Amino acid sequence: MSHIVGKSAYKSLEERLNRFPQGAPPSKVLYQILEILFSEKEASLVAQLPIKPFTLKKAASIWKISEKEAKNILDGLASRAIILDIVQKGVQTYILPPPMAGFIEFSMMRTRGDIDQHLLGELLYQYMNVEEDFIKMLFYSSETKLGRVFVNEEALKKTEESKELENLVQILDYERASHIIESSEHMGISMCYCRHKMQHVGKACDAPLDICMTFGNVANSLINNGYARRVDKIEGIDLLQQAYESNLVQCGENVREGVTFICNCCSCCCEALVAAKKFGVLHPVETTNFLPKINYDTCINCGRCLKACPVNAIKKENGIIVIQEELCLGCGVCGRNCPKSSILLMPRENKIITPVNSVHRAVLMAIEKGMLQELIFDNKALYSHRAMAAILGAILKLSPVQKLMASKQMKSIYLEKLLKNY
Repeated sequence: MSHIVGKSAYKSLEERLNRFPQGAPPSKVLYQILEILFSEKEASLVAQLPIKPFTLKKAASIWKISEKEAKNILDGLASRAIILDIVQKGVQTYILPPPMAGFIEFSMMRTRGDIDQHLLGELLYQYMNVEEDFIKMLFYSSETKLGRVFVNEEALKKTEESKELENLVQILDYERASHIIESSEHMGISMCYCRHKMQHVGKACDAPLDICMTFGNVANSLINNGYARRVDKIEGIDLLQQAYESNLVQCGENVREGVTFICNCCSCCCEALVAAKKFGVLHPVETTNFLPKINYDTCINCGRCLKACPVNAIKKENGIIVIQEELCLGCGVCGRNCPKSSILLMPRENKIITPVNSVHRAVLMAIEKGMLQELIFDNKALYSHRAMAAILGAILKLSPVQKLMASKQMKSIYLEKLLKNY
C-alpha cells in the first residue's frame, strides 16, 4: 500500500509541475529524481501549492495545519533549495520554482551529503542528455524562449573601435551581462549544475566550475540557504572576465528587467549548447541582436574562430571561413578569438524582442503552449491575487493576434470582452 501511496504522491507532484509553462515530461527517470529530492509526504504537500508566490498563511490554509507547522516544512524545503523563500515589498513569500531553471539545477549547485548526488547526477544525465522529451519541452515547445544569449562585450568592443563602423553598433543595457552584475541588489555564485552533473558520469570538461551567477531575490534565497556565496560587483565583473577568457557563453533569463540567472556555458556540458548543436536551426535559447561578419581582406584563414564557436556555426567551405548565420547565436566568442580582429559583430536585420519581465515571458509561453488558463485560474489562488493583476496587465499589452489566441484559449466571455474593450 505504501508503494501505491508513494507513487500517487509523486504523480500529483509531477502534475503540479506541469501546470506551469516550464514543466517536466513524466518518465520513470523523472520519478526516480523526484524520489531523491522529495519524501512522499513532501511530494504530497508540494503538489498542493499554488503556481504563484504564496504566503505562510496561504500554505497553512491549503495544508490545513498550523502556521508554525507550515513554517517548519517550508523552511526545511527552502534549506534544500526546493522552495525559494523571498521577501517582496517587505512581505515574506514562498514560491516553488520550475524544475529548470529551478530546483533540479539547485540540487547540483553545491556539494551535498544529504542525498546521493552521484546517483542523482546519473539520473539527470539520463533525463536531460539521453532522453529527449524534457529538452524538447524546455527549449522547443514555445516560440518565446526561457533563456537568451548575452553578447560577448569584448568582441563587441572590437566593432565599436573599428574606424569604418564607428557609432554603427549600439548595445542596450539589458543586452550586457556586465550591466546585470552592476545593477543587481544581490548576486550569488554557485557551482555550475551542468559541469557538476557531468562530473558524475565522467564527461566534465575543465572549464571553471564555481561560476554560475544568480541575482535578486533568487540569489538572496540561495545565499541564505547555503547554495550560493554572496559576491560584490567587483568580483562579479572579474568572474565575467574569467568566463570570457574560458570562451564560455553567457546564457541568462530571457527578460529585460529582473534577470535572475546568467549561466556561463561550455559547448560540451551545457544542455542549451548541446541542444543547439544537435538540433541546428531550432535555437534552444534566444539569440543576441548581433551576427558576426568576416572581413576577408584581413582574415588569415587561421581557423581559430571555427574551433572557438560553441555551436559549430562556422565552417570552411572551399578553403574559406564561412559563418552559417542560421545556426549562429550571436554570442561573439568567434570575434574575441580572432587574432586580426577580422570578425566584427553587426546588428541583425530583424531585431530580437525580449519580454519585459518574468510575468510577461510566462504569459507569452503559456499562450503559445495553450496553458494560459493555468496561470490565471490557479485553483489555489484568489482571482484578486496581486499576481493575477500582473498577468492580466501583461495580456493587455499583447499584440492583437496574441490577444485573440489568449481569448480563444481562455474560453471566457469576460476576458474576451476585456480584451476587446481595452
